[in-house]
Amino acid sequence: MLQQRTEPAWIDAFEAVLRRCALQSGDTVAILCESQSRPVLPELARLAAARLGARSFTLVLPSVFESKQPVARSTGASNAIQNIAPVIAALAGSTLVVDCTVEGLMHASELPAILQGVGGQQPRIVYVSNEHPEALVRLLPDEATEARVKDHVKRLRAARTMHVTSAAGTDLSIALQGAHGKAVVGGNWGSTTRPGTLTHWPGGLALAFPAAGSVNGCLVLAEGDVNLTFKRYIERPITLTIENDYVTKIEGAGVDAELMRSYIAAWSSKEGDRDAYAVSHVGYGLNPAARWDSMALYDKRDFNGTELRAFAGNFLYSTGANEVAGRYTQGHFDLPLRHCTVVLDGAIVIDQGQVVA
Repeated sequence: MLQQRTEPAWIDAFEAVLRRCALQSGDTVAILCESQSRPVLPELARLAAARLGARSFTLVLPSVFESKQPVARSTGASNAIQNIAPVIAALAGSTLVVDCTVEGLMHASELPAILQGVGGQQPRIVYVSNEHPEALVRLLPDEATEARVKDHVKRLRAARTMHVTSAAGTDLSIALQGAHGKAVVGGNWGSTTRPGTLTHWPGGLALAFPAAGSVNGCLVLAEGDVNLTFKRYIERPITLTIENDYVTKIEGAGVDAELMRSYIAAWSSKEGDRDAYAVSHVGYGLNPAARWDSMALYDKRDFNGTELRAFAGNFLYSTGANEVAGRYTQGHFDLPLRHCTVVLDGAIVIDQGQVVA
């Protein structure tokens, strides 16, 4: 395991990200963490904020452990805040929130109240993905990736349909605008300067949260594709049949398919519904610095997997919570696929796993 002592290069990286988030001397920085957070991350945030002359404070909340339910991983919905009003008020009143919780606030129920701000002032939030700092240093945000993501977000927002295919057998149709409504589209490049917004570091992907009833077809996870919830490369193919957003069949031999069937069924049994089978979001990676093979080089506890969500040319399919479709569940799969072709309204944006300019 790589050691997690504070290193000057890691402080430099945090300082660079805070600068890209327009942090100024005298601004207030709230560093949010929980008892199970990686200790070095809030410490690096504190030191970097001090270098810039900002005033910081750290909130450490107890991590929540729930009994009699499946293990929750890769949800993007930290439950550490527990709707505690003074915590929400402290975060909402800050200039910048550095989110060092294990799962992050992206889908947390308290996020809208935090981003609403106080007295007309809204905070910015940067979620520091729960990675070893060595990975964060490698994946600093840059101007080129920001420009590329913004361009593809515009393409997604303008498109009515997304069609995804692969030589392995994927053939997936996604309505981005249609009879059921309009997808909510966003992108992330690892920093933000706009009040009332959230970003995550590392970044480099464009995403759409489809409206209900918008996704149909077949998704084939081929050898070398990734199940990030399990932090595992797929070794034997899995075929998912998707009808009106929901996975209706999980076909495949071997432990990869069996693990997926077991875990997703556990959430549906626990929650009394099928939302763990439904689509959360779809999108594709645009970060040329991110590497598909990096997961092989880290212990599982040192690796959260944001890099594999963002590596250039992957198609990312996720199941679980989708606020746009009115679905809420902690059961969640993030599935980056290689070698796919992604077409928006007839225009190719990803060609067999390669980003088209």
